[in-house]
Amino acid sequence: MNLWYTEDHSPHVRFSFRVEEHLYTATSEFQKIDVFQSTEFGRILTLDGYVMVTEKDEFIYHDMIVHVPLATSPAIEKVLVIGAGDGGTVRELTRYPNIKQIDMVEIDRQVVEVCQKFLPKTAAQLTDPRVNLYFEDGLKFVRQQENAYDLIIVDSTDPFGPGEGLFTKEFYGNCYKALNDEGILVNQHESPFYAEDARGMQRAHKSIMGFFPISKVYQAHIPTYPSGHWLFGFASKKYHPIEDLQADIWNELGLKTNYYNTKLHAGSFALPNYVKELLIHAE
Repeated sequence: MNLWYTEDHSPHVRFSFRVEEHLYTATSEFQKIDVFQSTEFGRILTLDGYVMVTEKDEFIYHDMIVHVPLATSPAIEKVLVIGAGDGGTVRELTRYPNIKQIDMVEIDRQVVEVCQKFLPKTAAQLTDPRVNLYFEDGLKFVRQQENAYDLIIVDSTDPFGPGEGLFTKEFYGNCYKALNDEGILVNQHESPFYAEDARGMQRAHKSIMGFFPISKVYQAHIPTYPSGHWLFGFASKKYHPIEDLQADIWNELGLKTNYYNTKLHAGSFALPNYVKELLIHAE
């Protein structure tokens, strides 16, 4: 049997991987959910036909969305995670003993249940006693918060479908209000490479810059995401991700990571010229 799964990365580019077994398929109230067993990437979760997480490269994304803000401000205690139904972001957060509370808001309960069953490595820490799960709209949840969190991580899907509202100016304004005076916002920032993705990235960057005095962009290589070149946003009321990097304090924690390290942290903010130009145009 020769089965392949194909995702459109642009109107003219497709990404395919060999499938050994289609483990799960269902349509929730919000989206189509599928889990595949692949030859190269292990188990893969897709939502509405787009790859969200794979067993082989998920560590890159989750390392970079969590450890960059925690190495910048090691005193973080209270965190809000929006999206992140696969559980990988929460898994990395629970490795920090100083974090006292993790509120995770995921609109689709079914995604979490599927990941707990089929992707237990990523979802294993969702039962940590510090984790509070809220199955509701993240946009509405954050609207009700004020001066409540040290860190907000927006681990959302792409800016259409259930995740569309998490890329709006209103949402980022509410995130600013929900953070305390030393608060940090980190979000997945899309890819700069293909035109449609780049436009989404520019819109998000422009909206975030309208609220936060410090707004930077950093990058990572994630093979299964469009083009493999992926961006994250770092915004803060106080902390600069390079000038305030607490490398010695973070390294003393002794956390074993497969992608992130503090030298990479600083280097990830050194962006290619074409990305700089896109960001300047957005600004």
